[in-house]
Amino acid sequence: MSMDQKLSKAADLLRGSSRAYAFTGAGVSTESGIPDFRSPGTGLWSNPELLALATGDVLQRQPARFYSVFLPQWLAYQRAEPNPAHKAIAELEALGRLSGVVTQNIDGLHRKAGSQVVWEVHGHLRHLVCGSCGAPAPFEAAEDAMRKDALPPRCDCGGVVRPDVVLFGEAMAPDFERALAALRRGCDLMLVVGSSLTVYPAASLVRFADAFIIVNCDPTPYDGQAAVILHGSAGRILPELLDAVKEAK
Repeated sequence: MSMDQKLSKAADLLRGSSRAYAFTGAGVSTESGIPDFRSPGTGLWSNPELLALATGDVLQRQPARFYSVFLPQWLAYQRAEPNPAHKAIAELEALGRLSGVVTQNIDGLHRKAGSQVVWEVHGHLRHLVCGSCGAPAPFEAAEDAMRKDALPPRCDCGGVVRPDVVLFGEAMAPDFERALAALRRGCDLMLVVGSSLTVYPAASLVRFADAFIIVNCDPTPYDGQAAVILHGSAGRILPELLDAVKEAK
């Protein structure tokens, strides 16, 4: 099957769906300058030292070290802009072809692109939260603390404020349960974009879909169950898929 035929089939599936969702991973944001996590040699977690630091235990015991390693990366996320893949997903929702987005990403780019229904199952960087009293704090508090050489940032109560994200060894964000509830009510099609589908429990959510369209550069464990597989960059393929959906009207 040619790429055009695959795009046409995927577009027909989206147009025929009554309750479709997108499920996105790091691969949807690489063209916004955000590295992925698991690509051999280039993924963030291919560095064992970095992987070992991304835990709630390190944040609790060595907060200054934790922030000094990860804050520059998060600031880059804050400056990133949505790419054509994020924008295509937002437009598919606006057209009524998607009911929402489940994302593993913490970069907030789906919301920046205009998606309205977004479940960020690993949290987000829009604000910080005190690990002691639970009070919220603006993300800029971390940047100010770094500028003053006063990491980690602290709450008025004296507690360390932390990013509102899920670190290794921690429970999933509340959006995980919200996404789970929505998918249990029905999902006849899942548009999987830029995810290896190997990170659990997030990847367990796709089991609720009746059918899959997979857009990814590399194979996934769910390829054998996919109705359509579109190999390539999300930033190139999703705008083409959006055009195919519009042309099929």
